[in-house]
Amino acid sequence: MKPKKKAAPTATTGTVMEPETLPVQPPKLKVLLVDDHPITRQGMKALVNQQPNLEVCGEADNAAYAIELVSKLQPDLAIVDIALKTTNGIELTKNIKVQAPNLPVLIVSMHDEGLYAERALRAGAMGYLMKQEAGEKIIQAIQRLLQGEIYLSDKIKEKMLHRFVNKKGDGMVFSIDTLSDREMEVFQLIGNGYSTRQIAQKLNLSSKTIDSYREHLKLKLNLESGAELVRHAIQWARNEGSI
Repeated sequence: MKPKKKAAPTATTGTVMEPETLPVQPPKLKVLLVDDHPITRQGMKALVNQQPNLEVCGEADNAAYAIELVSKLQPDLAIVDIALKTTNGIELTKNIKVQAPNLPVLIVSMHDEGLYAERALRAGAMGYLMKQEAGEKIIQAIQRLLQGEIYLSDKIKEKMLHRFVNKKGDGMVFSIDTLSDREMEVFQLIGNGYSTRQIAQKLNLSSKTIDSYREHLKLKLNLESGAELVRHAIQWARNEGSI
């Protein structure tokens, strides 16, 4: 006789295994890129998207489309270049802050921080970063802004602190601070050797408008002639850096 097969043991008691649940990942924070250079946007997008808590939600190459995307996408942070096709990033920042007062804006630009960082902060930006440093520091800057902090280089923070503490008596320093952003652009371009016609082409304005800006600059800076304006502009550009 063949031996009888033993019946498989049946479990009468035991613990019911619950299916394993994975931790829920928080939604990524959305970053809007505003820059008129596609290659620059592509590089920044790659850096941002590598971060576990960040993603680029939209890209714009001009101010009008940027404003549209701010309303449509509701980003958590905007990265804005100063040099755009139709306006500058500082003016765009002012418009963004009217539409979305709580949206942190990081200015990333090739322009000298000594000239534009303070203006960017006055316009409502929370940080300023030079493009040549952006690759290694942009993520640090983004995370700082998302925590509600201001991001500036140590160099510009020290410069601003010295200006506050020392309160230089140089009338030129205080006069420069009274210029509008557009007047500052014209003044800087004069200092870098641009003619009236070249400035008009660069800023998409008429030569007549640039001549008016020159007159306003002479009045605000208490200068008597166009030659004196050029001399002061060149001196300022050498001290503060070129566009």
